[in-house]
Amino acid sequence: MTGPGAPHGPTPLLIACALGIERFALRGGDRRGAPGPVTVLRTGMGPRAAEAAVTRMLGGSQDRGTAVIASGFCAGLAPGMRPGDLIVAEETRDFRGSTPCTGHELLAEALARAVPGRTVHTGPLTGSDHVVRGVERAELRATGAIAVDMESAATLWSALRAGPRPVAAVRVVVDAPEHELVRIGTVRGGISAFRVLRAVLPAFHEWHRSLLLPRR
Repeated sequence: MTGPGAPHGPTPLLIACALGIERFALRGGDRRGAPGPVTVLRTGMGPRAAEAAVTRMLGGSQDRGTAVIASGFCAGLAPGMRPGDLIVAEETRDFRGSTPCTGHELLAEALARAVPGRTVHTGPLTGSDHVVRGVERAELRATGAIAVDMESAATLWSALRAGPRPVAAVRVVVDAPEHELVRIGTVRGGISAFRVLRAVLPAFHEWHRSLLLPRR
């Protein structure tokens, strides 16, 4: 992987996800138009696994400045959300505080073009160390969060601990208040979310390219 500190070579992009099915979807997407090397990292489930995997991946000096996107599936918190809706984090939250995301407005616009017909929600994405159900979902919604997952906050926190870099989080709703899903891929909602996740890469590439443009 070529680091951004090198005299030649584009800035790499690291896409971190937890599950094998998420990695399969992201690796199977359209990679054309990528402005630099792209790595899809499967971290394993939960914040501790995400923190450990991202820390190992970004531990070398050659990876300083690598852009990082946390992606995969999530649980939507707002009434009316449906499987296949997209979540673009304005910030991620966990017990350590909040991590602002880079260029979330541009990323949301790019996703709307990449996956037409799907609703894109922007707002805080909160972290949990377990699957959230029932009343706990409503309690998290009361904090202002629009969605929850187990890895995004830990991924972005770990990425920034390894050095300054652009970070973002994009999740696809697979479970929502009116559409609770027991197992990914066993019902139509899970399959729909998988197809959406497979289609997001062009938007990730557009966001990544925007980071490389000269600032005026």
